[in-house]
Amino acid sequence: MQPRIQSIDTIYKYIVAVLGGGLLLYFGKSLFVPMFMGLLIAMVMFPVCVWLERKRITKSIAITISLSIVVLLFLALIWLLFWQLSLFRQDLPFIADKLSAKLPELQRWLAENWGLSYKTQQEWIDKLSGDVKNSAGAYIAGSFSATVSTLFSLFIIPIYAALFLYHRGMFVQFVKSIAGAARHAQIDKILSETTHTYFRYIKGMVMVYIIVGVLNSVGLLALGIKHAILFGMLTAIMTIVPYVGIIISAMLPISVAFLTKDSLWYPLAVIGVFSFVQYLEANVIFPKVVGAQLNVSTWATLVAIISGGIVWGVAGMVLFIPFVAILKIITDHLEEGKSINILLTRKD
Repeated sequence: MQPRIQSIDTIYKYIVAVLGGGLLLYFGKSLFVPMFMGLLIAMVMFPVCVWLERKRITKSIAITISLSIVVLLFLALIWLLFWQLSLFRQDLPFIADKLSAKLPELQRWLAENWGLSYKTQQEWIDKLSGDVKNSAGAYIAGSFSATVSTLFSLFIIPIYAALFLYHRGMFVQFVKSIAGAARHAQIDKILSETTHTYFRYIKGMVMVYIIVGVLNSVGLLALGIKHAILFGMLTAIMTIVPYVGIIISAMLPISVAFLTKDSLWYPLAVIGVFSFVQYLEANVIFPKVVGAQLNVSTWATLVAIISGGIVWGVAGMVLFIPFVAILKIITDHLEEGKSINILLTRKD
Protein backbone atom coordinates (compact mmCIF):
# COMPACT_ATOMS: atom_id res chain seq x y z
CA MET A 1 0.00 0.00 0.00
CA GLN A 2 2.88 2.33 0.84
CA PRO A 3 4.45 2.27 -2.69
CA ARG A 4 1.05 3.12 -4.19
CA ILE A 5 0.72 6.15 -1.89
CA GLN A 6 4.22 7.29 -2.88
CA SER A 7 3.33 6.88 -6.57
CA ILE A 8 0.19 9.01 -6.17
CA ASP A 9 2.19 11.60 -4.25
CA THR A 10 4.78 11.73 -7.07
CA ILE A 11 2.05 12.23 -9.69
CA TYR A 12 0.51 14.97 -7.57
CA LYS A 13 3.87 16.76 -7.35
CA TYR A 14 4.29 16.54 -11.15
CA ILE A 15 0.82 18.03 -11.70
CA VAL A 16 1.47 20.88 -9.26
CA ALA A 17 4.87 21.57 -10.83
CA VAL A 18 3.41 21.64 -14.37
CA LEU A 19 0.49 23.89 -13.41
CA GLY A 20 2.69 26.22 -11.33
CA GLY A 21 5.32 26.42 -14.04
CA GLY A 22 2.67 27.02 -16.71
CA LEU A 23 1.13 29.92 -14.76
CA LEU A 24 4.56 31.43 -14.13
CA LEU A 25 5.45 31.23 -17.83
CA TYR A 26 2.06 32.59 -18.92
CA PHE A 27 2.06 35.65 -16.67
CA GLY A 28 5.79 36.23 -17.15
CA LYS A 29 5.54 36.21 -20.96
CA SER A 30 6.92 39.73 -21.43
CA LEU A 31 10.06 38.76 -19.47
CA PHE A 32 10.61 35.16 -20.54
CA VAL A 33 9.93 35.32 -24.29
CA PRO A 34 12.71 37.80 -25.22
CA MET A 35 15.04 36.27 -22.63
CA PHE A 36 14.65 32.73 -23.98
CA MET A 37 14.82 34.00 -27.56
CA GLY A 38 18.15 35.55 -26.59
CA LEU A 39 19.21 32.25 -24.99
CA LEU A 40 18.26 30.38 -28.18
CA ILE A 41 20.37 32.73 -30.32
CA ALA A 42 23.24 32.54 -27.82
CA MET A 43 23.29 28.74 -27.85
CA VAL A 44 23.10 28.58 -31.66
CA MET A 45 25.95 31.09 -32.03
CA PHE A 46 28.02 29.63 -29.18
CA PRO A 47 30.11 27.33 -31.45
CA VAL A 48 30.84 30.28 -33.76
CA CYS A 49 31.84 32.44 -30.82
CA VAL A 50 34.14 29.75 -29.39
CA TRP A 51 35.73 29.19 -32.82
CA LEU A 52 36.46 32.91 -33.14
CA GLU A 53 37.93 33.04 -29.65
CA ARG A 54 40.27 30.16 -30.54
CA LYS A 55 41.54 32.37 -33.39
CA ARG A 56 42.82 34.77 -30.71
CA ILE A 57 39.87 37.15 -31.11
CA THR A 58 38.71 38.72 -27.86
CA LYS A 59 35.44 37.55 -26.38
CA SER A 60 33.69 40.92 -26.91
CA ILE A 61 34.63 41.11 -30.59
CA ALA A 62 33.74 37.44 -31.14
CA ILE A 63 30.30 38.02 -29.63
CA THR A 64 29.83 41.14 -31.76
CA ILE A 65 30.73 39.25 -34.95
CA SER A 66 28.47 36.32 -34.03
CA LEU A 67 25.44 38.49 -33.32
CA SER A 68 26.14 40.62 -36.40
CA ILE A 69 25.66 37.49 -38.52
CA VAL A 70 22.22 36.97 -36.96
CA VAL A 71 21.26 40.63 -37.44
CA LEU A 72 22.36 40.60 -41.09
CA LEU A 73 20.31 37.47 -41.78
CA PHE A 74 17.29 39.05 -40.12
CA LEU A 75 17.70 42.28 -42.12
CA ALA A 76 17.98 40.24 -45.33
CA LEU A 77 14.70 38.55 -44.43
CA ILE A 78 13.00 41.90 -43.79
CA TRP A 79 14.34 43.22 -47.11
CA LEU A 80 12.90 40.18 -48.87
CA LEU A 81 9.53 40.82 -47.24
CA PHE A 82 9.41 44.47 -48.32
CA TRP A 83 10.71 43.59 -51.79
CA GLN A 84 7.79 41.22 -52.32
CA LEU A 85 5.41 43.83 -50.93
CA SER A 86 6.71 46.46 -53.38
CA LEU A 87 6.30 44.02 -56.28
CA PHE A 88 2.74 43.36 -55.19
CA ARG A 89 1.99 47.09 -54.97
CA GLN A 90 3.04 47.48 -58.60
CA ASP A 91 0.38 44.94 -59.57
CA LEU A 92 -2.40 46.56 -57.51
CA PRO A 93 -3.82 48.73 -60.37
CA PHE A 94 -4.00 45.68 -62.64
CA ILE A 95 -5.61 43.62 -59.87
CA ALA A 96 -8.19 46.35 -59.23
CA ASP A 97 -9.11 46.53 -62.93
CA LYS A 98 -9.29 42.76 -63.20
CA LEU A 99 -11.40 42.54 -60.06
CA SER A 100 -13.82 45.17 -61.37
CA ALA A 101 -14.23 43.16 -64.56
CA LYS A 102 -14.59 39.85 -62.71
CA LEU A 103 -16.97 41.06 -59.98
CA PRO A 104 -20.15 40.84 -62.06
CA GLU A 105 -19.13 37.35 -63.19
CA LEU A 106 -18.50 36.31 -59.57
CA GLN A 107 -21.86 37.74 -58.44
CA ARG A 108 -23.65 35.90 -61.25
CA TRP A 109 -21.87 32.65 -60.33
CA LEU A 110 -22.87 33.02 -56.67
CA ALA A 111 -26.47 33.72 -57.67
CA GLU A 112 -26.69 30.75 -60.03
CA ASN A 113 -24.82 28.16 -57.98
CA TRP A 114 -25.47 29.21 -54.39
CA GLY A 115 -28.82 30.95 -54.70
CA LEU A 116 -27.49 34.25 -53.31
CA SER A 117 -29.45 37.10 -54.80
CA TYR A 118 -27.74 40.31 -55.88
CA LYS A 119 -29.54 42.11 -53.05
CA THR A 120 -28.19 39.68 -50.43
CA GLN A 121 -24.67 39.99 -51.81
CA GLN A 122 -24.86 43.78 -51.70
CA GLU A 123 -26.09 43.65 -48.08
CA TRP A 124 -23.09 41.48 -47.19
CA ILE A 125 -20.71 43.88 -48.90
CA ASP A 126 -22.28 46.89 -47.10
CA LYS A 127 -22.10 45.07 -43.75
CA LEU A 128 -18.46 44.09 -44.32
CA SER A 129 -17.57 47.68 -45.24
CA GLY A 130 -19.29 48.97 -42.10
CA ASP A 131 -17.49 46.44 -39.89
CA VAL A 132 -14.14 47.42 -41.39
CA LYS A 133 -14.79 51.11 -40.77
CA ASN A 134 -15.96 50.51 -37.20
CA SER A 135 -12.98 48.32 -36.30
CA ALA A 136 -10.39 50.45 -38.09
CA GLY A 137 -9.56 52.48 -34.95
CA ALA A 138 -9.13 49.42 -32.76
CA TYR A 139 -7.08 47.71 -35.47
CA ILE A 140 -4.74 50.71 -35.81
CA ALA A 141 -4.34 50.97 -32.03
CA GLY A 142 -3.63 47.24 -31.78
CA SER A 143 -1.15 47.40 -34.64
CA PHE A 144 0.66 50.34 -33.00
CA SER A 145 0.87 48.49 -29.68
CA ALA A 146 2.12 45.32 -31.40
CA THR A 147 4.69 47.32 -33.37
CA VAL A 148 6.04 49.00 -30.22
CA SER A 149 6.24 45.62 -28.46
CA THR A 150 7.99 44.04 -31.45
CA LEU A 151 10.54 46.85 -31.71
CA PHE A 152 11.30 46.56 -28.00
CA SER A 153 11.77 42.78 -28.35
CA LEU A 154 14.05 43.25 -31.36
CA PHE A 155 16.15 45.61 -29.25
CA ILE A 156 16.29 43.54 -26.08
CA ILE A 157 16.78 40.04 -27.59
CA PRO A 158 20.33 40.72 -28.92
CA ILE A 159 21.23 42.24 -25.55
CA TYR A 160 20.10 39.07 -23.77
CA ALA A 161 22.04 36.97 -26.29
CA ALA A 162 25.20 39.03 -25.80
CA LEU A 163 24.93 38.78 -22.00
CA PHE A 164 24.39 35.01 -22.11
CA LEU A 165 27.44 34.59 -24.33
CA TYR A 166 29.67 36.95 -22.35
CA HIS A 167 28.72 35.61 -18.88
CA ARG A 168 28.30 31.96 -19.92
CA GLY A 169 30.80 30.81 -17.30
CA MET A 170 28.79 32.48 -14.55
CA PHE A 171 25.54 30.82 -15.69
CA VAL A 172 27.21 27.41 -15.82
CA GLN A 173 28.50 27.88 -12.26
CA PHE A 174 24.99 28.92 -11.18
CA VAL A 175 23.44 25.75 -12.61
CA LYS A 176 26.15 23.58 -11.04
CA SER A 177 25.67 25.20 -7.65
CA ILE A 178 21.95 24.37 -7.77
CA ALA A 179 22.56 20.79 -8.91
CA GLY A 180 25.21 20.08 -6.30
CA ALA A 181 28.79 18.85 -6.51
CA ALA A 182 27.72 15.24 -7.09
CA ARG A 183 26.08 16.15 -10.40
CA HIS A 184 28.81 18.35 -11.91
CA ALA A 185 29.85 15.68 -14.43
CA GLN A 186 26.21 15.17 -15.46
CA ILE A 187 25.75 18.92 -15.87
CA ASP A 188 28.74 19.13 -18.23
CA LYS A 189 27.28 16.33 -20.38
CA ILE A 190 23.82 17.92 -20.38
CA LEU A 191 25.16 21.34 -21.39
CA SER A 192 27.31 19.82 -24.14
CA GLU A 193 24.41 17.81 -25.55
CA THR A 194 22.10 20.83 -25.27
CA THR A 195 24.40 22.90 -27.47
CA HIS A 196 24.40 20.16 -30.13
CA THR A 197 20.62 19.83 -29.76
CA TYR A 198 20.07 23.47 -30.64
CA PHE A 199 22.28 23.02 -33.70
CA ARG A 200 20.18 20.02 -34.78
CA TYR A 201 17.05 22.08 -34.16
CA ILE A 202 18.21 24.78 -36.58
CA LYS A 203 19.21 22.06 -39.07
CA GLY A 204 15.72 20.58 -38.78
CA MET A 205 14.12 23.98 -39.36
CA VAL A 206 16.16 24.47 -42.54
CA MET A 207 15.02 21.05 -43.78
CA VAL A 208 11.39 21.99 -43.06
CA TYR A 209 11.67 25.16 -45.16
CA ILE A 210 13.27 23.22 -48.03
CA ILE A 211 10.51 20.58 -47.99
CA VAL A 212 7.77 23.23 -47.79
CA GLY A 213 9.40 25.17 -50.64
CA VAL A 214 9.52 22.06 -52.84
CA LEU A 215 5.86 21.24 -52.13
CA ASN A 216 4.80 24.83 -52.83
CA SER A 217 6.75 24.83 -56.11
CA VAL A 218 5.29 21.49 -57.24
CA GLY A 219 1.76 22.72 -56.52
CA LEU A 220 2.28 25.97 -58.42
CA LEU A 221 3.94 24.14 -61.33
CA ALA A 222 0.95 21.80 -61.54
CA LEU A 223 -1.30 24.86 -61.86
CA GLY A 224 0.91 26.38 -64.54
CA ILE A 225 1.78 29.51 -62.53
CA LYS A 226 4.69 31.57 -63.86
CA HIS A 227 7.89 31.63 -61.75
CA ALA A 228 6.50 28.74 -59.67
CA ILE A 229 9.84 27.70 -58.15
CA LEU A 230 10.70 31.28 -57.18
CA PHE A 231 7.30 31.85 -55.56
CA GLY A 232 7.30 28.45 -53.87
CA MET A 233 10.71 28.87 -52.24
CA LEU A 234 10.15 32.52 -51.28
CA THR A 235 6.82 31.64 -49.64
CA ALA A 236 8.50 28.86 -47.67
CA ILE A 237 11.28 31.17 -46.48
CA MET A 238 8.82 33.91 -45.52
CA THR A 239 6.97 31.57 -43.15
CA ILE A 240 9.82 32.39 -40.74
CA VAL A 241 7.86 35.60 -40.11
CA PRO A 242 4.70 34.27 -38.38
CA TYR A 243 1.35 34.95 -40.10
CA VAL A 244 2.46 38.14 -41.92
CA GLY A 245 5.18 36.40 -43.92
CA ILE A 246 2.93 33.73 -45.48
CA ILE A 247 0.15 36.25 -46.22
CA ILE A 248 2.36 38.79 -48.00
CA SER A 249 4.44 36.20 -49.85
CA ALA A 250 1.31 34.37 -51.04
CA MET A 251 -0.23 37.56 -52.43
CA LEU A 252 2.23 37.72 -55.32
CA PRO A 253 1.57 34.26 -56.82
CA ILE A 254 -2.16 34.70 -56.16
CA SER A 255 -2.16 38.01 -58.04
CA VAL A 256 -0.11 36.47 -60.87
CA ALA A 257 -2.65 33.66 -61.17
CA PHE A 258 -5.45 36.22 -61.14
CA LEU A 259 -3.83 38.33 -63.87
CA THR A 260 -2.55 35.59 -66.18
CA LYS A 261 -5.38 33.05 -65.96
CA ASP A 262 -8.91 33.38 -67.33
CA SER A 263 -10.64 31.63 -64.45
CA LEU A 264 -11.10 32.57 -60.80
CA TRP A 265 -10.44 28.95 -59.90
CA TYR A 266 -6.67 29.43 -60.42
CA PRO A 267 -6.10 32.00 -57.63
CA LEU A 268 -8.42 29.94 -55.41
CA ALA A 269 -6.35 26.86 -56.27
CA VAL A 270 -3.15 28.72 -55.33
CA ILE A 271 -4.71 29.56 -51.96
CA GLY A 272 -5.66 25.90 -51.63
CA VAL A 273 -2.10 24.76 -52.37
CA PHE A 274 -0.59 27.08 -49.76
CA SER A 275 -3.26 26.20 -47.19
CA PHE A 276 -2.74 22.45 -47.70
CA VAL A 277 1.06 22.73 -47.51
CA GLN A 278 0.81 24.89 -44.38
CA TYR A 279 -1.45 22.27 -42.81
CA LEU A 280 1.09 19.55 -43.65
CA GLU A 281 3.94 21.72 -42.32
CA ALA A 282 2.24 22.36 -38.98
CA ASN A 283 0.86 18.86 -38.34
CA VAL A 284 3.14 16.43 -40.20
CA ILE A 285 6.38 17.87 -41.61
CA PHE A 286 7.47 20.02 -38.65
CA PRO A 287 6.79 17.40 -35.93
CA LYS A 288 8.37 14.60 -38.00
CA VAL A 289 11.47 16.40 -39.31
CA VAL A 290 12.31 18.56 -36.29
CA GLY A 291 11.40 15.76 -33.92
CA ALA A 292 13.77 13.42 -35.79
CA GLN A 293 16.63 15.94 -35.63
CA LEU A 294 16.11 16.39 -31.90
CA ASN A 295 15.39 12.68 -31.28
CA VAL A 296 12.11 13.75 -29.68
CA SER A 297 8.90 11.79 -30.24
CA THR A 298 6.30 13.20 -32.65
CA TRP A 299 3.75 13.16 -29.84
CA ALA A 300 5.96 15.28 -27.57
CA THR A 301 6.76 17.67 -30.43
CA LEU A 302 3.07 18.19 -31.24
CA VAL A 303 2.22 18.71 -27.56
CA ALA A 304 5.05 21.27 -27.32
CA ILE A 305 3.73 23.18 -30.34
CA ILE A 306 0.16 23.31 -29.01
CA SER A 307 1.08 24.10 -25.40
CA GLY A 308 3.61 26.71 -26.55
CA GLY A 309 0.91 28.38 -28.63
CA ILE A 310 -1.44 28.44 -25.65
CA VAL A 311 1.12 29.90 -23.25
CA TRP A 312 3.19 32.27 -25.45
CA GLY A 313 1.47 32.29 -28.83
CA VAL A 314 3.69 32.02 -31.91
CA ALA A 315 6.87 32.57 -29.86
CA GLY A 316 5.93 29.61 -27.69
CA MET A 317 5.45 27.38 -30.73
CA VAL A 318 9.07 28.14 -31.67
CA LEU A 319 10.63 27.99 -28.21
CA PHE A 320 8.84 25.03 -26.62
CA ILE A 321 10.30 22.52 -29.12
CA PRO A 322 13.91 22.96 -27.91
CA PHE A 323 12.58 23.15 -24.33
CA VAL A 324 11.20 19.63 -24.73
CA ALA A 325 14.49 18.50 -26.29
CA ILE A 326 16.41 19.87 -23.29
CA LEU A 327 13.97 18.14 -20.93
CA LYS A 328 14.65 14.89 -22.77
CA ILE A 329 18.42 15.37 -22.40
CA ILE A 330 18.00 16.02 -18.66
CA THR A 331 15.84 12.93 -18.18
CA ASP A 332 18.40 10.89 -20.14
CA HIS A 333 20.91 11.51 -17.34
CA LEU A 334 18.62 11.49 -14.29
CA GLU A 335 17.27 8.22 -12.92
CA GLU A 336 14.19 9.91 -11.44
CA GLY A 337 13.22 11.23 -14.88
CA LYS A 338 13.14 7.89 -16.71
CA SER A 339 9.32 7.73 -16.72
CA ILE A 340 9.02 11.11 -18.48
CA ASN A 341 11.85 10.12 -20.81
CA ILE A 342 9.71 7.28 -22.17
CA LEU A 343 7.18 9.81 -23.49
CA LEU A 344 9.82 12.16 -24.90
CA THR A 345 12.14 9.72 -26.72
CA ARG A 346 11.57 9.10 -30.42
CA LYS A 347 10.89 5.44 -31.26
CA ASP A 348 11.82 4.43 -34.82
